Amino acid sequence: MRDRGRPADRIDVAEPGSSTPSRKGAPRVSVLDEIIEGVRADLAERQARVTLDELKERAAKAPQAKDGVAALRGDGVKVICEVKRSSPSKGALAAIADPAGLAADYEAGGAAVISVLTEERRFGGSLADLEAVRAKVDIPVLRKDFIVTAYQLWEARAYGADLALLIVAALEQEALVSLIERAESIGLTPLVEVHDEEEVERAVDAGARIIGVNARNLKTLKVDRSTFERVAPEIPAHVVKVAESGVRGPHDLIAYANAGADAVLVGESLVTGRDPKAAVADLVAAGAHPALRHGRS
Repeated sequence: MRDRGRPADRIDVAEPGSSTPSRKGAPRVSVLDEIIEGVRADLAERQARVTLDELKERAAKAPQAKDGVAALRGDGVKVICEVKRSSPSKGALAAIADPAGLAADYEAGGAAVISVLTEERRFGGSLADLEAVRAKVDIPVLRKDFIVTAYQLWEARAYGADLALLIVAALEQEALVSLIERAESIGLTPLVEVHDEEEVERAVDAGARIIGVNARNLKTLKVDRSTFERVAPEIPAHVVKVAESGVRGPHDLIAYANAGADAVLVGESLVTGRDPKAAVADLVAAGAHPALRHGRS
């Protein structure tokens, strides 16, 4: 939980569910716990190099943030395309020597938003990737990382992000509320990720305007595509619903659309395919089919 004596920009949070496996009877440390441990170590190094005030100065010079909610609303199902080199479940996926070029292909194919992994240890991403993509494309850009402090939100804005991922499973409720408020206050649109009904309730209570339902359980890495169908009905109609993970092609997009998705987030199938631009175009065409025009103004 946040120390109430600290300023909001210095928020630090406990890791829910973290544990010590060496203690007899303790629960096994999850993949999510291990990832966050590495994120915190890398974050400490960056904080030692770049002060919060320096980040704020850089953020003040960044172009005005684009509206993430507006980008994902409207008729049909929008497509969020991801720059993703590797993952904890599959290991190395693609070298991606030119992340900006890949993002440009996504944009040309009709993507609504570009998602950029910036976590280094498990996903092979970086803030440099985020900066390069922002400089190349005109559509909104999402910083996808394991954000546990407001410092990381200022990083996202300083390097050009318009949206930032916040994972409910990685945050205590007070921290989730505080980070959503901070993100909105500096121009970022939070995409709040959930995996079950309880996390949906937490996200809604915290004020989320976009909720992503991840079919992959970040604690076990198992994928269950029925997760969205089960969880989506708990999300209020005014909240944008994003289906994350498990999209291999137009058929999966249509299945998610029929379950109520406003958008899908696609990564692995694009970076491992032969023609990302064409693959995105196929997804966008499926999402724009008249039968799926259930969007809200």
